[in-house]
Amino acid sequence: MRPMPLIKLLQSVKTQMVYPNEILIIDGSTNTETELILEKNEFKNLTYFKVDDNNRGLTKQRNFGINLVSKSSEIICFLDDDIILTESYFKHLINTYILYPDALAVGGYIINEVEWQKETAKMSKSEFYFDGWKRSEPFRFRMRRWFGLLPDTKPGFMPTFSHGRSVSFLPPSGEIYQIEQLMGGVSSYRKEIFKKISFSTYFEGYGLYEDADFSLRLAKIGAIYINTNAKLSHFHDGSGRPNKFSYGKMVIRNGWYVWRVKYPKPSFKAKLKWNLTAILLTKIRLINIITTSNRKEALTESLGRIIGWFSLIFNAPKINR
Repeated sequence: MRPMPLIKLLQSVKTQMVYPNEILIIDGSTNTETELILEKNEFKNLTYFKVDDNNRGLTKQRNFGINLVSKSSEIICFLDDDIILTESYFKHLINTYILYPDALAVGGYIINEVEWQKETAKMSKSEFYFDGWKRSEPFRFRMRRWFGLLPDTKPGFMPTFSHGRSVSFLPPSGEIYQIEQLMGGVSSYRKEIFKKISFSTYFEGYGLYEDADFSLRLAKIGAIYINTNAKLSHFHDGSGRPNKFSYGKMVIRNGWYVWRVKYPKPSFKAKLKWNLTAILLTKIRLINIITTSNRKEALTESLGRIIGWFSLIFNAPKINR
């Protein structure tokens, strides 16, 4: 349902130093706009597929596409349609598998969402420091510091009570970092792993955190990396996304789900911290009703989070491992 962002993505693929052997478009649109725009714009090695209701949804469409990949392909790359690549994206991504033969998956690096500066001295609690770089510390993490709820792992790894720092907390250092949580829309995998593992159908529709679920299960099998030289930009497109109430419920319920994928039997302390962090983050979202102009979105998402949290008491998700 996002034909124009898709065309912009494909135009950036067109200029790649290493061009894909095949491009599969798995379209879950309920209209024909994407199909029509692709008929008017030709791209080398591109094949278009329109899925029916039974195969619509992010995880279903990914599994659908995997089954269509050429037998000769060794690496499968996934890209969301609101991405624009730098010319060397695939070159650096594929080279990572050569540099690290143990890599089962490699992620790309988003460059337009966070501003980083080189810094060696840790001076301010309002900033986050890592590997000789610094970025602003988001308000939610500053508040978590006050309550002793900061993550107990490096960025890209899930803490014992979840609610960790994503790979956006890794700097543009030019380094390759080992992680266990990939962003699905900028990810790649060795094709052979899909003989052992597939994307979970628990995450239907929009599928919030489905990438975390998959990469956490994959990390139990082998190594995952992010190459900060494989650069791209992410331009959030609101179309095709769920309403904020549903999104809020997903934040809590899907967040609980992926936490239990990594830690099926968390300690009492971890359970307490997970719930305290979820409650704190919900309160911060409620504050946004006053502090932001999108008051209705802040309210409906907060209500979704609250309903999602209470639903765990009576109807917690069943974990598929």
